[in-house]
Amino acid sequence: MQDVVTMLGQWGQDVRQVRTRIYRATDARERERWHALWLLAQGWPASKVADALDRDAHTIGAWVAAFRAQGPHAVSFDQTGGSPPALTMGEQAALKAAVQESPREAGLAVANWTWKVVWQYVQTTFGKRLARSSCVRYLHRLGFTWKRPKNRLLKADAGRRAAFVRDYHALVEEASRTGAKIFFADEAHFRADGDLCGKWVLQGEPALVASTSPRYGDKASYYSAVCLETGEVEAMALDGTSTAETSAAFLRHLRANHTGPLIVIWDNGPAHGGEAIRAYLRSPNLRLRLVRLPPYSPDYNADEPIWKWVRQEVTANTCFGTKTAVRQHVDAFFAGLADRVAEVQSRCRTALQAEVARTGSV
Repeated sequence: MQDVVTMLGQWGQDVRQVRTRIYRATDARERERWHALWLLAQGWPASKVADALDRDAHTIGAWVAAFRAQGPHAVSFDQTGGSPPALTMGEQAALKAAVQESPREAGLAVANWTWKVVWQYVQTTFGKRLARSSCVRYLHRLGFTWKRPKNRLLKADAGRRAAFVRDYHALVEEASRTGAKIFFADEAHFRADGDLCGKWVLQGEPALVASTSPRYGDKASYYSAVCLETGEVEAMALDGTSTAETSAAFLRHLRANHTGPLIVIWDNGPAHGGEAIRAYLRSPNLRLRLVRLPPYSPDYNADEPIWKWVRQEVTANTCFGTKTAVRQHVDAFFAGLADRVAEVQSRCRTALQAEVARTGSV
């Protein structure tokens, strides 16, 4: 098995990528060859792979030898008869380069690539017409996959983010030395109409979610905070919008439940500053320190995954109808986190901890 895995790695492949190629192969014979490599990488002997695929063991060995010498090209099936491919190799290369940029860069007045935009590009650029299935097949063949993007925060200051990584390292050391707990904090809102997201439906059936059309303002709001070192999560329901006064109330909530020194990290939202907070911080023997995240860095806030988690498990595609019903279910979710400490610690690690690990700061 290790020999096959090493061989794959020499050609820039791993077991996961081989499995993906099985499903993306456009020809049954190519799919069979990738399947054989995947089974071998799982530790199957060549004789067992040959039996499973109804092939001779020498054939399996020949495929492996060809891949070892030529890489993925040796596994692909080259058509020797029938109609030639719709797009030449040069046209495929041009299409691949175009799809990696905005359609506008290719002269198309649309914002995003879809199979229809690919169809339009091929027609206007090469004078050829493709079927929908061919457009999708070429995208897969050229190595593209459909993903929901994340925001690339252009206003984020790389220098300030790098400095914060170093500051966070110092905070972790300080907390270890003094026995302080570090909490990442934030607030979020959950509408009574729920959060629409992707779902599995039968092919040909519409994806629908029942809704009673509650008012947009009918929502449950919360503060929460997570400590990565202990896996503890604190939550406090919020009535109305967040303000300096409600933020100070949440800090008092944290202080009441944790008697040792506290370091609270949160973003630069307007509700996280103001006279109410400054007045609270002047309390004698408070032993609570506030730290601001660098601007435009939600990916550094370990509390953000908590809200994503709530939406996945509680509010996704669910219309509760009233704020009271939403709160009942979200409250139950937070109460259950006490028994899911390891999962909290795993889910809530962010780009900040990854950057610290990458740079060796911790």
